[in-house]
Amino acid sequence: MGGCRGGLSTFTFGCRLLSSSVVTASVGGARRVRAVELFEEGVSNAEIARAVGVCGESVRRWRRVWEEGGVSALRRRAATGRPPKLDDAQVETVRAALEQGAQAHGFDADLWTLERVGMVVERVTGVVLSRASVWRLLTGRLGWSLQRPERRAVERDESEIARWIAHEWPRIKKGP
Repeated sequence: MGGCRGGLSTFTFGCRLLSSSVVTASVGGARRVRAVELFEEGVSNAEIARAVGVCGESVRRWRRVWEEGGVSALRRRAATGRPPKLDDAQVETVRAALEQGAQAHGFDADLWTLERVGMVVERVTGVVLSRASVWRLLTGRLGWSLQRPERRAVERDESEIARWIAHEWPRIKKGP
């Protein structure tokens, strides 16, 4: 909705609307609550825009919506769009399955990749997800982050490395 601050089409993250007749108490919601108070006092749109810190177009839109549907029409609405393929119960089932580890699901190494997670999701829930959807599931709904394993040789001997650093390196550093 243009470049105006405080428009009706803003994103919400995890916010729930209260069952009261008041607009949600977010920053944009607080602005609209104050604007409604000023509407009822008969204050002009330009003065309301200055008072709540939004552009005049937002105030005009709010007034039009308020006049047509009252305060409840100004409430923020949940983000629209396609509903997620997995419901909350399925996500928890996937979380439990992933926490068992990759080897518990028949993979050679205990390392999760997007493809592996996608296979487990399909096995556990019957829902096929794209790589992008698996990524959103892991990072958004499960709260996981990207972890890359350190690359180290299998033959690495920590005690030999410590001995070399303590005895050989000082000798080499001194020089002849």
